[in-house]
Amino acid sequence: MFEPQSVNEFGSDLPEPISRHVWRERYRAHSPEGHPLEAEIGQSWRRVARSIAASENDSHRWAEEYRQLFDDFKFLPGGRILASAGTTHRATLFNCFVMGAIEDDLGAIFSHLREGALTLQHGGGVGYNFSTLRPRGALIRGQGATSSGPVSFMQIWNEACATIMSGGARRGAMMALLSCSHPDIAEFVASKRVGGRLTNFNISVGLSDAFMAAVRRDETWPLVFDGQVFAEVTARTLWNQMMEAAYESGEPGVVFLERMNARNNLYYCEEIVGTNPCGEVPLPNYGACLLGSLNLAAFVRDPFTCHAQLDEARLVESTHKAVRFLDSTIDQSRFPLPQQRDEARAKRRLGLGITGLADALLMCNVRYDAPEGLELLQRWMSHVRNESFRASAMLAEEKGPFPLFDRDKFLDGANVRRLPADIRDQIARGGIRNGVLNSIAPAGSISLLANNVSSGVEPIFSADCVRRVRTSDGSFQSVRVTDYAVALYRGMRGQRDGIPDAYTDASSIGVRAHIAMQAMAQSLTDGAVSKTVNVPQDYPYPEFERLYLEAFDAGCKGCTAFRPNGVRPSILHGLDSLDAKPEGECRQPERVECAVCL
Repeated sequence: MFEPQSVNEFGSDLPEPISRHVWRERYRAHSPEGHPLEAEIGQSWRRVARSIAASENDSHRWAEEYRQLFDDFKFLPGGRILASAGTTHRATLFNCFVMGAIEDDLGAIFSHLREGALTLQHGGGVGYNFSTLRPRGALIRGQGATSSGPVSFMQIWNEACATIMSGGARRGAMMALLSCSHPDIAEFVASKRVGGRLTNFNISVGLSDAFMAAVRRDETWPLVFDGQVFAEVTARTLWNQMMEAAYESGEPGVVFLERMNARNNLYYCEEIVGTNPCGEVPLPNYGACLLGSLNLAAFVRDPFTCHAQLDEARLVESTHKAVRFLDSTIDQSRFPLPQQRDEARAKRRLGLGITGLADALLMCNVRYDAPEGLELLQRWMSHVRNESFRASAMLAEEKGPFPLFDRDKFLDGANVRRLPADIRDQIARGGIRNGVLNSIAPAGSISLLANNVSSGVEPIFSADCVRRVRTSDGSFQSVRVTDYAVALYRGMRGQRDGIPDAYTDASSIGVRAHIAMQAMAQSLTDGAVSKTVNVPQDYPYPEFERLYLEAFDAGCKGCTAFRPNGVRPSILHGLDSLDAKPEGECRQPERVECAVCL
């Protein structure tokens, strides 16, 4: 367990031991020799604010605006920004990337391995679509040999990632995606059913609308590569293989690639081929994205009283500042590869999202799984979406639209057509600064930094729990943590325990409430939403088998479900009280986290 430290050493903003640990291990600036340069988190905020504001004409004013934006953890920039902005680190400020298309050639494969290694070394999480590699056993023309298939090359990537990241506390983070039509899809689906394999990858299957229809109709599904049909299976057979693997190991997740492309603001100038490691950012080849989260819990006024409500005016104001902050970060960032730099600056894609949703609802006396919870998410996220687009349109009038902006085509995009008329008119007049505005990330470690506020759009895991955390030498320690809203409730009443009447957590929420929350958030997000559908260990497989279909029908762009199992280790264990020992199994997997979570 961590020993409590003097609050004065770290500043009054970090009363929780877990928060101080996260700041010390991941975000506090150090000299090249490894000596700490910051005595409290306020110095970190000032460093980041000054660095990002440096490109502004009135840099002193914006440095102060950004510093105030960080006060009370109202806005939490992605982990790479907080760790590296204003330092001498050779690191990118971008959280995540999707790498280039891997040509089906040995030299090209290892060239892409090198590009991925450089990106990981600079702190970025990476996503790959391995569907371009020929299947196992396919003839390699001119060599009289056969291919070992994409899963074998994934193992090489996995080992390279482990080697690159072995010297520090951060884990390398990668996403592997394979098309549901690839002949090796069954091998891919089963690749993580045994613990210890591909541990630096999350894996997802890319699903088409045609495949989803074939599953429902119990039709035959061809497995094809380069125009050649290698085999035919029933779509339901493949579906059951996916769902059985997910039931036993928590993977694979699914990505609805066709939907991602159909609902992409930039449909006219790119093709979405994959996602970042946690799935919230659909990206083209060499696509990159910055992440940041507005902490809804920080905007609640009069919490736990009959007057409790979210300060929507402050949320609107903070959304505008956050968009400007992230847009300026594009120009201040280093990039591992020139292709990534060119892609980022041509489209100026952002990933502004939310965290602290469950805590904000609880502080407003609303259950996470109640109809009122969905209504408040819709109301709050509508503000974030609308004001993100409005702020970006205002920036375009000041600084110019993103280089690949096409007015008529952009306005005809599926998401943009749903915006209020006055925002569409503003975009029509002066353009928009950023091609994509919103993504909802897991926001794991930055939410811990904010005194353990509930992460992303996830429910509260537990009022009290023990969390395993990684230290700078790569080992793990355990720390007891209390949810932010629960701790606030107890503090207001002078109690050591007790929970609010509206309290609910991941173990008591119905499975379909998870999907409903994700779908509502997705309907107001032009990127994607990272969320795990937690299910009990005794959840019947016939019910589980339908989850991804229900997520598709609800309008999600992807889905990941997790049932407690012996394949993937846990990082959280629930407590009956602060003095209890961990009991039972954890419903929170140790996912391979993208850089924003680190």
